[in-house]
Amino acid sequence: MLPGTANRAFLLCAALLCTTFLITLPTSGAIAASGSVARVVTTDLCVYGGTPAGVMAAVQMRRMGHTAVIAEPGKHLGGMSSGGLGATDIGNADAIGGISREFYNRVADYYATVYGKDSAQFKACHGGFRFEPHIAERFFNQFVAESQVPVYYNQRLQEVRTRSRIHEIRMEDGTVYRARMYVDATYEGDLMAMAGVSFTIGREGNWKYEETLNGVQFGRGSHNFRVPIDPFRKPGDPAGGLLKGISPNDPGVQNEGDDRVQAYNFRMCLTKDPVLRVPFPKPRGYDPERYTILARYIEAGVWDALNSSIPMPNAKTDTNNCGAFSTDNIGMNYEWPAADWKTRERIFQEHLTYQQGLMWFLCHDQRVTKDIRDAVNQWGLCRDEFTDNGGWSPQLYVREGRRMVSDYVMTEHNCRGAAKPLDSIGLAAYTMDSHHTQRVVKDGRVVNEGDVQVGGFPPYPISYRAIVPRFSECRNLFVPVCLSSSHIAYGSIRMEPVFMVVGQSAGTAAALALEGDVWIQRVDMSRLQARLRADSQVLAWTRVAAPAPVFEAPAIAASSLKGVALDDRDGVKQGQWTSSNMAASRRLGVGYLHDGDINKGSCSISYTPDIPTEGEYEILVLGPPHANRATNVPVTIRVEGRPDVTVHISQKIDTTEGFFSVGKFSLPAGKATTVTISNRDTDGFVVADGIQFLPVGR
Repeated sequence: MLPGTANRAFLLCAALLCTTFLITLPTSGAIAASGSVARVVTTDLCVYGGTPAGVMAAVQMRRMGHTAVIAEPGKHLGGMSSGGLGATDIGNADAIGGISREFYNRVADYYATVYGKDSAQFKACHGGFRFEPHIAERFFNQFVAESQVPVYYNQRLQEVRTRSRIHEIRMEDGTVYRARMYVDATYEGDLMAMAGVSFTIGREGNWKYEETLNGVQFGRGSHNFRVPIDPFRKPGDPAGGLLKGISPNDPGVQNEGDDRVQAYNFRMCLTKDPVLRVPFPKPRGYDPERYTILARYIEAGVWDALNSSIPMPNAKTDTNNCGAFSTDNIGMNYEWPAADWKTRERIFQEHLTYQQGLMWFLCHDQRVTKDIRDAVNQWGLCRDEFTDNGGWSPQLYVREGRRMVSDYVMTEHNCRGAAKPLDSIGLAAYTMDSHHTQRVVKDGRVVNEGDVQVGGFPPYPISYRAIVPRFSECRNLFVPVCLSSSHIAYGSIRMEPVFMVVGQSAGTAAALALEGDVWIQRVDMSRLQARLRADSQVLAWTRVAAPAPVFEAPAIAASSLKGVALDDRDGVKQGQWTSSNMAASRRLGVGYLHDGDINKGSCSISYTPDIPTEGEYEILVLGPPHANRATNVPVTIRVEGRPDVTVHISQKIDTTEGFFSVGKFSLPAGKATTVTISNRDTDGFVVADGIQFLPVGR
């Protein structure tokens, strides 16, 4: 039980004087001088980390009538959501409720009110799930202001006093926070670790939790080299050494665990608008040899490094990693999760130099073809974003830090629906998504390892036990971000809308623990879930078929298209296709199929239309376009009595809204025509949503 009100002060003093452990994180900054009076902040809930999860935890605590503060290590609220990740990774919008949904609704209302519902800005915000970074920060600040949550910036954690529970935490500047409850909302799990809570870093072997996608993973996912690239400084000569960016270390064994961490980068907010555009800076320490792999890749005919630039309102982008060599600084972040502040600053600057150097290289290096240099030079940073940091995000995208190990570990079995905890506090819904962890030499060529992208499952519940430590370790700390999860399951959970959902649930549980005078592991689950439902949280997914996320344009009905249109459900399928409804663009019917960018040559789908009258038809393959799609999808047209014709199409982002033309063909009436789409020798994800036979000139 929590100490009662009458004797709480006495027990706190006794704990601090007699039985408190002191755990210190080495730092490079100064602390309060000996004998000086430190600032002491006393509150019901102290949230360490002003990420979206932290904001929602504090706001919920205030809405339930208790005090809360946020101690943020940096200078801004909102973590990645205000740090450039404007194209929200959503999975399924109907799985998001509570204050998280409230946040996205406010974003949508803003663009509708300021620009109008018929405006390009409102359309580009996709129901509030796409936004400019400064707009996201504005609303996080608005939430804490409305709820009267004090926020303390530049608060780098230095000490934690704990025994069974956290008694107080101290920052580098000497500020002390004394609270009855704590939330670690950082991406790294610093407070959790310093409180003595068990955690892990890296990837488990598949044997650990009987998974299939964990550990070292060669040959899965995408973002690998499409053509062989020589790894040596002097081509063909191993004695000359490896190119920069390639690890000489043993890459490990397929499916076995290691302590490597998936790559980090900065999400870039870019624009072509000459009024807003700021040229890319040349970073200190720029080394053109760092990009020789990319130079060789471009020379080999592949240019895809900036293909993941998703449009945002006001002619801006959220530009992310794409392809084999892009903004991910692969293999340079292993120390980050458990590092001290000085080491993190070094890693941060190395990532900054790498990514700014990448853009400078693409704009100016003569090894880059002129057409690419000219194209990249049309882009630049945004003058009105990250104004105190030269247009560059101050938030490194820490995709994965520490992960707590508690009484319940979320695993691949949860993602696939095989394990369903009853103590649900919210839903996750995204693909199991891991970025590459290392770049190595294999069979004499450069190879990336670690990328996994497997989805097709419905939203699934997150266990309350996954956000609270073991009872023996800490009894008043919630961990909604670095929660208890295997590496591959974390790849699905680690999305900002989910962090917001779980953060609110942590704030709710903290309030109920105080009101019930119990430790957090003893919170009444029926009361917690009842309150969460009352606050519009979604705790269970009961639908057989998930509807399209609200930010998508309406699904297309086959009957609404001219000519003959067939859905993927009307085709004859071969191989292991994966069903999905995650793409944020129009599609035929309820969902679509994709091949997972694996098992090339084994997947095909054949359509046999009933052509009403003989004549010329344009054949259109339907499928949500995306930067990860294949550029060489084979489509074979077979007409009885004629030779087969095979045409290759690209399914990447384009201006056709997912209607990819195969060409115009003279077709007989009846069922004499069969069109087959396959994934043989393709260079990315192949999608199958449907097909249309459009009469020409009729």
